[in-house]
Amino acid sequence: MGLFSSLLGQDGKRFIKRKDSDAGEAGRALEELRSSLYNELRTSEGAKRQQQRFCGPFVAMSFNFMVAVGIILGNKLVMGKVGFNYPIFLTLIHYTTAWVLLAIFKSFAMLPVSPPSKSTPFSSLFALGAVMAFASGLANTSLKHNSVGFYQMAKIAVTPTIVIAEFILFRKTISFSKVVALVVVSFGVAVATVTDIEFNLFGACVAIAWIIPSAINKILWSNLQQQGNWTALALMWKTTPVTIFFLVALMPWLDPPGVLSFKWDLNNTTAVLISALLGFLLQWSGALALGATSATSHVVLGQFKTCVILLGGYLLFGSDPGFVSIIGVIVALCGMSVYTSLNIKPSIEKPSSLLPDQLPSVKPKSAEDEEKTKPISEENSSVV
Repeated sequence: MGLFSSLLGQDGKRFIKRKDSDAGEAGRALEELRSSLYNELRTSEGAKRQQQRFCGPFVAMSFNFMVAVGIILGNKLVMGKVGFNYPIFLTLIHYTTAWVLLAIFKSFAMLPVSPPSKSTPFSSLFALGAVMAFASGLANTSLKHNSVGFYQMAKIAVTPTIVIAEFILFRKTISFSKVVALVVVSFGVAVATVTDIEFNLFGACVAIAWIIPSAINKILWSNLQQQGNWTALALMWKTTPVTIFFLVALMPWLDPPGVLSFKWDLNNTTAVLISALLGFLLQWSGALALGATSATSHVVLGQFKTCVILLGGYLLFGSDPGFVSIIGVIVALCGMSVYTSLNIKPSIEKPSSLLPDQLPSVKPKSAEDEEKTKPISEENSSVV
């Protein structure tokens, strides 16, 4: 050690001590960051701030868009090649898998804390869970019993339903320019997708019954997260058991018999489980998007997804949806661009409009004040 110390010298010793001190400070800073983040997640307000920080509107809607495209392919695989023609039971598997995953998160203390029970009445959580069961279950049933064109018509009807429901429930209004943009979007999507309307009495009843629960579901998800301190995962944990209960009640009425005789081999089970995992991600990403934006913006995102799938198939894979459908996609995308710009514009103008009010008022100094401050400044300059 003496030889080693003599080789290093005093400068070498000081360098090593400084490096050890820097490493210790970095470790302490990392530990403090970890503990502060952990403590932040221990309160509903802190968890909500972290969700808003890491999952803004762009991140949440991009996440939801990618998962939605993935689950379309997954459900086509399950209901097409696998032949699992039980839409309510498939939805039940999705929500049961989500609840199991949330329980695992909670056991490892990874689930955000819920707000106090006094802040949100149980009736609101129960209503959201029930409405979510009807919205998800009836959507899959409608897709099974209706043509794609009639299903798209029902989806387009969700937009005005949300606008009317938000006005009735919360007296929320939107500007005339946004109404025009939404009309253009709906018209473009209708022209692009409504090509094979086939009327089926049972399917039509299911589609009409699905419109109102779908609209209320989106409104409640958005309102509870934005008005209260709910995060997406915490709200999912509270409402999923209610959704499972109502899905079990809907199964005998809407699913065909024979679910127990389905061939549960390795390939079929794997396909259903992949669809269930994508269903959990879809529910989570949809909740994040609704918490970061609004119910109407989430509907517009779903219509954007439809347009991208049609246009992508035409440009990348050579599919021919027809000239009229392409024109409809272009019209819908233009309407979506206008609607997005109208939503972004207020957030840009708001800080600039607040700047004059935030500026402190500066009083002009009188001659007496200048005389009083002059000796002080001279004394300070002499000290320096």
